[in-house]
Amino acid sequence: MDEPKPAADTAPDTASTDSVQPAKTQIPYETLEKIAHAYLDEQRANRRWRNVYRIGILLLTLIAAGAALDLKWGGKPPSTRHTALIEITGEIDSDSPTASVDTIMPALQDAFNDEGSVGLVLRMNSPGGSPVQSAIVNNEITRLRKLHPNKPVYVVVEDMCASGCYYIAAAADRIYVSQGSIVGSIGVLMSSFGFSGLMNKLGIERRLMTAGENKAMMDPFQPQNPRHRAYTQSLLDEIHQQFITAVRSGRGKRLKNSPEIFSGLFWTGDSAIRLGLADGLGTVDGVARDVLKAEDVIDYTVREGLSDRVLKKFGAAVGEGFAKTMASEWVKPR
Repeated sequence: MDEPKPAADTAPDTASTDSVQPAKTQIPYETLEKIAHAYLDEQRANRRWRNVYRIGILLLTLIAAGAALDLKWGGKPPSTRHTALIEITGEIDSDSPTASVDTIMPALQDAFNDEGSVGLVLRMNSPGGSPVQSAIVNNEITRLRKLHPNKPVYVVVEDMCASGCYYIAAAADRIYVSQGSIVGSIGVLMSSFGFSGLMNKLGIERRLMTAGENKAMMDPFQPQNPRHRAYTQSLLDEIHQQFITAVRSGRGKRLKNSPEIFSGLFWTGDSAIRLGLADGLGTVDGVARDVLKAEDVIDYTVREGLSDRVLKKFGAAVGEGFAKTMASEWVKPR
């Protein structure tokens, strides 16, 4: 009788099964690092924009509050009988907050047009500045005086009224000073430097290309050209003559016959009175009380309001934040 054969081993072949399983996928470290950096960059950018948004909301709120204050307290003065005051201080320049055409002209027009103003006082304290700005204001005062012949214009000088400042003051009916005020400097100047000698010593060659033989006139890196110098001097003389004409027209026969008046010299208040550059000693309150007979003084000076200041700062802050954000987002290694 045949012995039974052992049953066949039916256990699975684990070795063969393992051999057909798919291999595990491993992400390279460099890829993970890039993903992490990208995520962090995105989070930082989101925080920046949130901060810019919050700052923007805060500043807009401040601007709205400032505008409300400006409307409440910065309106037109009441039309009661008064002396109109306009301050002109600092260098006369197109960017000046209180001594430019953009600030002086509206103040003059408002003061002249107000029915309650009996006259204007310009309180001046300036070393001068742009002859163009000064001439425009001088012409405007002259024009408005003709339109309003019953409203005189007086100047009260504090520390200084020189050069372009006096150009403006000459259009007034009278000029009052203090004993120690500095008045005059009726002249024109142009300043520069010449570096041609230093460049020769250092062995530096100037390579300037122009179209037009006079385009590089008065170039400080080249030797001075006598013809260009003469032409520039003629320009200065022409502007000086315009200045002289304005002063003679405004002061008239009150000016003493002295060639030094138009030489660029300046004098104290007492000497200016003797030369006819000023009419007497006085203050704003004194002129309002004793000359115009209107003690109430209302200031028409155009000043930068709170909303304007906040708006400028807001624009600068937002611009800086936007630039930084754009730089961090786009100007970086790829």
